[in-house]
Amino acid sequence: MEDINRLVKQRIEKYDAMKTEMGVAHFPNTYRKDTDVSAFTELYQAHGHDELLEVKTLHHMTGRIMAMRSFGKAAFIHFQDATGTLQAFFEKAKLGDEPYSLFKKLDIGDIIGLWGTPIKTRTGELSVYVQGFELLTKSFRPLPEKWHGLKDVDTRYRQRYVDLMVTPEVKQTFLLRTRIISRLRAYMDSHGFIEVETPMMQPIAGGATAKPFLTHHNALDMDLYLRIAPELYLKRLLVGGFERVYEINRNFRNEGLSTRHNPEFTMMEFYRAYADYTDLMRFTEDMVSSIARDVLGTEVITYQGTTIDLSTPWKRYTLKDATVEVGGVPREIMENRDKAVAFCKERGFDVTGSETLGELQLVLFEQTTEDKLTGPVFVTSYPTEVSPLSRKNNEDPSIVDRFELFIAGREIANAFSELNDPFDQRERFAGQLEKKEGPSEMDEDYIRALEYGMPPAAGEGIGIDRLIMLLTDSPSIRDVILFPLLRKGEVS
Repeated sequence: MEDINRLVKQRIEKYDAMKTEMGVAHFPNTYRKDTDVSAFTELYQAHGHDELLEVKTLHHMTGRIMAMRSFGKAAFIHFQDATGTLQAFFEKAKLGDEPYSLFKKLDIGDIIGLWGTPIKTRTGELSVYVQGFELLTKSFRPLPEKWHGLKDVDTRYRQRYVDLMVTPEVKQTFLLRTRIISRLRAYMDSHGFIEVETPMMQPIAGGATAKPFLTHHNALDMDLYLRIAPELYLKRLLVGGFERVYEINRNFRNEGLSTRHNPEFTMMEFYRAYADYTDLMRFTEDMVSSIARDVLGTEVITYQGTTIDLSTPWKRYTLKDATVEVGGVPREIMENRDKAVAFCKERGFDVTGSETLGELQLVLFEQTTEDKLTGPVFVTSYPTEVSPLSRKNNEDPSIVDRFELFIAGREIANAFSELNDPFDQRERFAGQLEKKEGPSEMDEDYIRALEYGMPPAAGEGIGIDRLIMLLTDSPSIRDVILFPLLRKGEVS
């Protein structure tokens, strides 16, 4: 830290001298560019050395200095803007004594405006032959050593602004994130869905089983919860007459952090009237595979060394069959509560012995099978007691019409045919409250909405962060969230 503070002090003193002795403007905001790096490169990359000598057009550009090489009366820099990196050639004979003297006082990290013409060096590298420049922003802190990026993972997440500057792969990940979400929106819009916004602060924490964040509204003197999920509000819109709705936004869950979990995360939830969960399986596999084709140019991807083929159709398992065939749990264990309790306890799974058979089946699936589902695979037929908002199956009321999508051993999506029977829904809410799971109180308004009549429908939630992890080959959710939640750290 002492070295950093010393360098910062030196740069501050240098900047003060540049202003007082050389007339450098203090953080000016009048320079305007007319060309970016990618446009310049596209325009001139194919031209030869002799052709470029004939170009007299001045291009005004901006960027951050990322590297410098000085040869006395001439120097090269690499500068970077939002579109890429380019070399620039500064020559004392062209700039003059005073401007070149100012140039020699610039540091790596400084943001400059420069104007010049295209040239190619002896090695064939496209460059800007600088005719003039202006210091736009002084960088008082040095960038990480030698432009090789931040090595410490914790520092990368805490100082994402530096990480983006010096690690091109990180910037590419977040550009891909933007393209993926944009493509998701385009897909939904093209299928007749409308994008809506529902409350982030809710009087009742509902729509999923998770621990909420609690806050307080002073003017109304009432507690509110940051939403766990937008589900119950989106389904109110089905009651109101919207037949296809979706929302891409944040959810908040006051739970642990891991490579797969961040307390604030992005979900897309969508609801479609007059459809069931099987319709959404077909819809989802087409949506994800088409996004992969559009954004990555292929349906066959590699995630952490494993090849995954996203081409359709995708495999389907019932939860029971997946646990038996993939997880290796004997079928008689899945069909007998006492045997399931004994099996779980023998293997140290977190059970009390009071669970229902359906609850034990979910434990067995999660503990033995989930991480083995390379996928993509839809797992269906979840037990009714672990699916409080799902419609019961007509032939077997012990299961619901639901699926979860697994790819690379991770849940990517959760969907089901919606429960629209208000009496059944009240009974399920009451069961949750009795077990102190899910909502903090009975959501009477949601029950009232169902009493007006919600059309038969299906709905789905997709974990956007996990989908982007998959499509960008990122091992941790923190790699795809610009500013992930971290413990408070020191600022140096």
